Amino acid sequence: MMENALRNDADRGTVPSTHHGVDQLVVRAPEVLDRDSRAAFRRAALAEVESTLGASPGGRLIVDLSATIRVDSAGLGALIMLQQRAAELRHTVCLRGASEELRFLLVLTRLDDRFEFESPQA
Repeated sequence: MMENALRNDADRGTVPSTHHGVDQLVVRAPEVLDRDSRAAFRRAALAEVESTLGASPGGRLIVDLSATIRVDSAGLGALIMLQQRAAELRHTVCLRGASEELRFLLVLTRLDDRFEFESPQA
């Protein structure tokens, strides 16, 4: 089981920031996002979305998948649920550093248009 569903340099789980006047929240996905880790990741990420971005529309949630080596169907479901809740609050979701395999799976399931994509940061 995961010790911490979301990780950053300070092990707080999130890296809130403001960029060009738009509220942003960066959450780091676990190394393996699967059946065992999805619930903890989803709960922690949703709590951060609600508390950091809140109900003010126009925020941006960045899910950093740079260190994630595997996402199974349960993990994909967690990402979709996270995107749905963010959309309800009128925020966009960006997948940073998504693997080619994950991107292909999103295209195959026709879910790629729900997300923005960006390359991992150096």
